[in-house]
Amino acid sequence: MTARIVFTIAALTLQEAARRRVLRALAVLTVALLTLSAWGFSRLVEVEFDGSALTSGEARLVASQLLNLVMFGLSLIAALGTAFLAGPTLAGEIESGTALAILARPIRRQAVLLGKWLGLVAFGSGFVAMAGLAQFLIVWATTDYWPPQPVTGLALLAAQTAVLLTLGLLLSTAISPMASGIVAVGLFGATWIAGVVGGVGQALGNEGVAQVGTVSRMLLPTDGLWRGAMHAFQDPITLARFDGPALRGGFPFLSSASLTTAYLAWTGLWVVLVLGLAMASFRRRDL
Repeated sequence: MTARIVFTIAALTLQEAARRRVLRALAVLTVALLTLSAWGFSRLVEVEFDGSALTSGEARLVASQLLNLVMFGLSLIAALGTAFLAGPTLAGEIESGTALAILARPIRRQAVLLGKWLGLVAFGSGFVAMAGLAQFLIVWATTDYWPPQPVTGLALLAAQTAVLLTLGLLLSTAISPMASGIVAVGLFGATWIAGVVGGVGQALGNEGVAQVGTVSRMLLPTDGLWRGAMHAFQDPITLARFDGPALRGGFPFLSSASLTTAYLAWTGLWVVLVLGLAMASFRRRDL
């Protein structure tokens, strides 16, 4: 019975997300980004370097790096969308009194929260899959480049979305919908910046600064998952062509290694822990 309630709430959450204005904003931003990237990649073959046009191999090499840049834009759009959907879907219902009407029935709060989490995960994963596949097709059609591990990369971006919306749900049990979205997106950006700073420290051989990125990726795994996705999208030849500070982490859109099993396990544990905290906080929240 509880499982049926959870999946019912997940389906209702998907329907609700589809009706929100946030979805239309996401669609507009995504179409704009895909259109601009299509124009940019189509012009790539016309770029000249030292007076001559890029060869097909050079164009594919550049395309693999530009793909990481565009996919970061898509991950940012997904982060904005899920963060601002997670807040209203719970905190908004509490403020409007809808949650009180639902929970007056014999429905456990944990089931409601888990159902909403599943619905948002499905929404975020679906967005990442469709937008990412569209971007891959654009790059393939314009530069004949296809990422070596597209499924792995998209799965990691979907996991990044799940991490952020889990954080957003936790925040929405304590603060207002708008504030929870702003804080979640702010932490997402701060973690990415900390990762860049850590990469610069690693490139310069400064262990103290390099630890900034390591610690931030443990506290909030979004940047770590993004770096794993970058490694899945980029051409393996890129690592052989780049050396020095860029390879060691100085370039923010180049990843030298895939994620370890231990880090993926930590990410899964992080989601479980934060979701558990959200359930505990929601259980104590006055409606």
